[in-house]
Amino acid sequence: MLGTHDLGLFILTGLLLNVMPGPDSLLIMARSAAHGFRAGSAAALGIGAGTCVHVLAAALGLSALLSASAAAFTVVKLLGAAYLVYLGLSMLLKRRNRPAATGSESSPAAAVSPPVAPATPRAIFMQGFLTNVLNPKVALFFLAFVPQFISADAPSKALAFIFLGAIFNFNGMLWCHLLAWMGAVTGAQVRNRRWSEPLARWLNRGLGALFLTFGVRLALSDAR
Repeated sequence: MLGTHDLGLFILTGLLLNVMPGPDSLLIMARSAAHGFRAGSAAALGIGAGTCVHVLAAALGLSALLSASAAAFTVVKLLGAAYLVYLGLSMLLKRRNRPAATGSESSPAAAVSPPVAPATPRAIFMQGFLTNVLNPKVALFFLAFVPQFISADAPSKALAFIFLGAIFNFNGMLWCHLLAWMGAVTGAQVRNRRWSEPLARWLNRGLGALFLTFGVRLALSDAR
């Protein structure tokens, strides 16, 4: 179909690759557990938009330029690593919202430190988009993986690439939204428990540490 072959194998392999955990999955789970399914869906859609950019770039040959240029790869890699480190630090240092005190229980500290507003769906979408699009290894993955399923005599290799990339992204969005639903259900179950606040705080710190780890590993990696 459209100059492709072994489409069933491509779909199965793509699903298995999507299930593998990484920064994208962690971001979806964190946002949906903290703010509900809508927030997780916004992160997933941002990741999907980033994947579209990688697919189009690879189809148009831009990813090949990224692969061939050590300087371009390093710049994008360091930008992506810096953003992951920023996300990790923001999660580690974020202060949990506290309900406003009333009457005699109020304090000057509470009056001076208003609660931080939760991230908007648009901001969460951009987090997902940047986490994905600033990772040059995603671009190189598409460049290495997708052409294996394009026939040598395909009438338009770019169109075949976009077709396979769209299938991969669609399946990825199904998995990502399943993650968002699972995160939202889990978050709703523990949110009103007595121990939910310290648990959320430590989970946030753990996820922040993981994002820091991903960022440092990306910055120190040199395989292309």
